Amino acid sequence: MSAEKEGNKETGTQDKGSPVEKRKKKKNKDKLSFRRTVGNNIFAMKLASRYSRGMVIAGLLFAIFGYFEWVFFDGFFIRRIIETIDQEASFRSVMVFIGISFVMFFFIELYSKYADNVIFPLGTVKLYGGIYKLLFAKAKNVELRCYEDSDFYDRYTMAMDGAEEKICSIIKNFWGLLVSVPAVGVVFYLMYDIDHYVVLFIISPLIGNFIFGNYKQKYEYKRYQAQVPQNKVHNYVSRMMYLPDGAKEIRLSEVFELLKKQYKEATEKNVKAAVKYAFANCSLSFWRITFTFTIIFEGVLFYAIYRNLVSKTITLAQLTIMTSLMVAMTWILIRAFENVMELIKNGVFVNNLRTFLEYEEKIPQDQSGDVPEGFESLEFRDVCFSYKDEETIRDLSFRIDKGDIVALVGHNGAGKTTLIKLLLRFYDPTSGEILLNGKNIKEYDLRAYRRLFATTFQDFAIFAMSIRENVLMGRHYENEDEIVRRSLRRAGILEKVESLPKGVDTIMTKEFDENGAVFSGGQHQKLAVARTFAKDSPVKIFDEPSSALDPIAEYELFKNILKEGRDHTMVFISHRLSSVKNCDKVFMLEKGTIVERGSHRELIDQKGKYAKMYIRQAMNYLAVEKEEEVIL
Repeated sequence: MSAEKEGNKETGTQDKGSPVEKRKKKKNKDKLSFRRTVGNNIFAMKLASRYSRGMVIAGLLFAIFGYFEWVFFDGFFIRRIIETIDQEASFRSVMVFIGISFVMFFFIELYSKYADNVIFPLGTVKLYGGIYKLLFAKAKNVELRCYEDSDFYDRYTMAMDGAEEKICSIIKNFWGLLVSVPAVGVVFYLMYDIDHYVVLFIISPLIGNFIFGNYKQKYEYKRYQAQVPQNKVHNYVSRMMYLPDGAKEIRLSEVFELLKKQYKEATEKNVKAAVKYAFANCSLSFWRITFTFTIIFEGVLFYAIYRNLVSKTITLAQLTIMTSLMVAMTWILIRAFENVMELIKNGVFVNNLRTFLEYEEKIPQDQSGDVPEGFESLEFRDVCFSYKDEETIRDLSFRIDKGDIVALVGHNGAGKTTLIKLLLRFYDPTSGEILLNGKNIKEYDLRAYRRLFATTFQDFAIFAMSIRENVLMGRHYENEDEIVRRSLRRAGILEKVESLPKGVDTIMTKEFDENGAVFSGGQHQKLAVARTFAKDSPVKIFDEPSSALDPIAEYELFKNILKEGRDHTMVFISHRLSSVKNCDKVFMLEKGTIVERGSHRELIDQKGKYAKMYIRQAMNYLAVEKEEEVIL
């Protein structure tokens, strides 16, 4: 036996992997989980106070009046009526007491209805606006990689899932739990005053709610977690069925059967998840109800009847009061532990919201730093980048100077678009560095840095807004009309836009306007290109800007792009090499690294991979069979 094991044996310590150590770790984890849940509820209360303080105050008053009504009615009202009748007091005094109590109950009920129908609905709307403002701001600020991480996206989905309703529930349950403590104390004292032993029945609802109810909530949350991925599939299929995105394909193909299959499989998985936890939930519900209601109600009733009829130790009036108090105690305890369970459940749900809002961005959109003074040069120096443990960019080094017209070419998957995402700081290199004007781009204010670039993405989005707004993209200029028209003209789509009844003020898509414009794929692409023309940035980036265009439209577009290059630095990706003939620099990428670089003529003269690729494409365009027939 080794000295280390001997030492453990003599001192009684356990190895890390021992059952005792594992139990300790689990216990500590549970404690941390409990602390986290409490912290989540406090976080929710602070968030609610920030956006709807009136609803938080109303929740406190709602709880106070609600418990006061219970305690007063079962602990004092019933007792006073029975004792007054027992003592043969005057009818007038009884009616006065009932009348005062009725007026008090009326105003409490009036306030409760007002809170339920006015304060809470309005407060929820304010809370909704505040929370989603935070969520949208956070979603805008997190790095692009988060949207490509399914686990992160699941947490984001759960954070957005009725967050305001859960926080509203936390407000009611938080105050309900706090106010229930003195209410239980008062009823406990009144019961104890009649019979010392009857208070033992309180143990029953404690077991029912705290033990069985607690486990039931845990299983329900596990089921919810198991169903989240399938609910995403349901939402996706539903979206594809009512949005126009896939309408043509659904009608001209059998893709509907595939969507239906996806929906069915997701439903079956949801059913399996429900079945998996059904027996546990059913069993726990049975034992919770048995301990919470049956044992205490029947037990107290039989005990009180025994005391009255058999042992003759309490009067009929005391029996009535005891039963009334036990009903009050039961419901107060039930409500209190429902508050606890709801706080635990909603605390777990709010954890997704809190985790998302507290997530520390790796590349925050609002990152501060130096403001770049124009564009002089951009340099990739030994840049490597891995995505999900797969190296997509390796040992990449090149330089772009002010005024250069640069083309990135290569086969699909060569790393061209990834390179642009690194340049725009959507990702950061795994190793190496990217320099702007000789300084690492991480040192710059991110928004100011990105303002240097105007970009047309290959996977661009057209928004359900006017054509003008789709071009300007929220930016404002003094001569906006002139900029919009010039940009549309350069992109080759002004004539089409001017033919529309509302011109540049025409709404795109029919999602919100039945008279909205629906363009072809090539026209959409031209509209996206117009955005890049419109943005006043020293560097223009075009990622496959002509993939949906015919050769003539492509020729006209690249002619205008090159005109734009007279006053700007240009970077564009194109799989059609005929469009890069007039570029100053051409970088050919393969498997994430540059394999050839130079001007078009220099690369043709090298007779390497670029020349072979160019000749092969040219043969297809010219419909010739021999390489010698291609004009280089």
